[in-house]
Amino acid sequence: MRISILQTDIIWENKEDNLNRLRNKLEELRGKTDIAILPEMFSTGFTMRSKELAEPVDGYTITTLRSLAVAYGIALVGSYIAYDNGHYYNRAFFLTPNSEAFYYDKKHLFRMGHEEEYFSAGDKKIIIPYQGWNICLLVCYELRFPVWSRNVQNEYDLLIYVANWPTARRLVWDTLLAARAIENMTYVCGANRVGTDGNKLNYNGGSAIYSPKGKAIAMATDDQEDIITMDLSLDQLNAFRQKFPVWLDADKFEIQS
Repeated sequence: MRISILQTDIIWENKEDNLNRLRNKLEELRGKTDIAILPEMFSTGFTMRSKELAEPVDGYTITTLRSLAVAYGIALVGSYIAYDNGHYYNRAFFLTPNSEAFYYDKKHLFRMGHEEEYFSAGDKKIIIPYQGWNICLLVCYELRFPVWSRNVQNEYDLLIYVANWPTARRLVWDTLLAARAIENMTYVCGANRVGTDGNKLNYNGGSAIYSPKGKAIAMATDDQEDIITMDLSLDQLNAFRQKFPVWLDADKFEIQS
């Protein structure tokens, strides 16, 4: 399966311009990929203006994305600011060209940025079936919490993190993406942004795809917009898992939400 990461700058709190920029990038990817992964809050940047910018799932952002997924034949992954039943969420999405829609609400909110004051936490992990693969979708800060990403009995084959991860913590980003791949025996994709946001935080990217052995097999160029695409093999993943079945000796425990 062909996976692309779109490492982009984000125009602060400007949904229309960010969606138009996405449309242009998808034109470049037409027929070249199966999944396009965007950064966290790709349409607004990591803003805490949840009440002003939130939308329901039938709002402008998701409606536009679903039409783009169908038009370009590419599944789209990222997150946006969602409003649902009186609550605001940092909501990740996986939208397919067949009009299927999957959503995951970020559980671990970034307290140092006061995210918990403006958003509600989700409580349900999601595994998405797509083209014979099982995919786990998580958001940014959750990279720091290995228990939540735990791959029990190889329940997923691809782990995706969409992020706004600042330059100041870049070493942590690189280190933990590799660690999550190794410990879960899975491919890992980390999609980050570049540029400077409305809070004057700088981002230098580091978007990458890691093999189950923790090797970066595709990396975006730092400090600039870039698109990387990699053809991943489920057969090779399963062969590695059978040859080196670490997962059979994993500790057993239950996660308490």
